[in-house]
Amino acid sequence: MSHPPFAVTVDLVLMTVVDAVLSVLLQRRGEEPYVDALALPGGFVGIEETLDDAARRMLVGKAGVAAQDSAWLEQLYTFGDPQRDPRMRTVSVAYFALLPHAVLQQAVTSKADLALRPVTEPGELLAFDHTAIIATAHGRLRGKLDYAPLAFSLLPDLFTLRDLQAVHEAITGSTFNKPAFRRRMLDTGWIEATGQRESDTPFRPAELYRISARVTDSSEVYQRDLDRRYSRVP
Repeated sequence: MSHPPFAVTVDLVLMTVVDAVLSVLLQRRGEEPYVDALALPGGFVGIEETLDDAARRMLVGKAGVAAQDSAWLEQLYTFGDPQRDPRMRTVSVAYFALLPHAVLQQAVTSKADLALRPVTEPGELLAFDHTAIIATAHGRLRGKLDYAPLAFSLLPDLFTLRDLQAVHEAITGSTFNKPAFRRRMLDTGWIEATGQRESDTPFRPAELYRISARVTDSSEVYQRDLDRRYSRVP
C-alpha cells in the first residue's frame, strides 16, 4: 500500500503582555505560500529530529529567543486539516510559551521580520490556520490559570500583587476584584513575601513578592532545564 507524501511542521505560539494586552510573536513570511503575510514562527521537522528538538530549534532560529529564556514550553495540539497548507499535506504540532516582554522585544529588535501583535486582534489575516492555533493556545492558557502558576513567566523575579493581577487580567480579558484576587493568590501558596517594597513609584510603595520554592522546584511547570546548549541568536 502506497502512502501520499506529507510533512510534519512545528509552530510556536510565544505570548507576552505588552501595555496590559496579551500579545503574540509573529513573523513576516518571505516566500510562498502566503508571501508577506504574518505567521507563527515555525518550520519543518527534520527526518531524524524529535518534535521537542524541532521546537527548540525554531525557538532560537526563527524566533530569536535563547532556550534558557523560556521558563516553560508546552506542546499544545496537533493541527491536521488536509487543506491547511496549499503546498502539500502537512501536520502541524503547535507549542506555546509565555515569555517576559523584554525577551520578545529583544527578538523583535534584532530580527526585522518579527512583530508583536495583540492575540485577539493581529491587524491582518494570518497565514495557514495560524489564527485558529493562536485561539487554541489562548483558550488553553485561560483554562490553566486557576490551577497552574503560568503567569509568573511574564513577571520579573520580584513583583507586586498589582503586577500579578494585571497579568491575569491581560490573559483573561476580565477585571478582578482586588481583595478577592489577592486572597486567592496568597492562598495558593505560589507566592511569598520578600519583606521588601517597590521603589521609584509615585504611589505608596507596595510590598514585593516572589515565586515560592514550591513553584520553582516543580519541573512540571517550570522546565528551566531546557537544553542550555542553545545561545541567543544575534
